[in-house]
Amino acid sequence: MGIHYDYKSTKGNKLMEKQAKRERKLAEKKAKRLAKEGSKKNEEERKTKALDPNKPISLDFLTNPDKE
Repeated sequence: MGIHYDYKSTKGNKLMEKQAKRERKLAEKKAKRLAKEGSKKNEEERKTKALDPNKPISLDFLTNPDKE
């Protein structure tokens, strides 16, 4: 009788622990994915800020490159 009694009395706690573990893993995966996407966005922004070879460089661009 001891095994069955122990199972029912601890079932709720075990389920809560499993749920917490599952949520913790999902949060870690999400944080890792967001960090990876953030680095990709930074790389894309750097690529878009590159100089266009067809556009002439003006004095205004040289003095204030963050205007646009």
